[in-house]
Amino acid sequence: MARLQVTQKRSKIGVKPNQRQTLRSLGLKRINDVVVKDDRPEIRGMIKTVTHLVAVEEVE
Repeated sequence: MARLQVTQKRSKIGVKPNQRQTLRSLGLKRINDVVVKDDRPEIRGMIKTVTHLVAVEEVE
């Protein structure tokens, strides 16, 4: 199964509360935090919500 490396690139200051909660649910707390998640539709949806705040790479 493919995995996604998600890196927070921008601050959550000034964004909507649901986007802050999404970042927290992904496990991102501060800029340059990195998490690796399974490539699932739920995770893809969460990433889509905060695309302007994160960078995503596919890893093996």
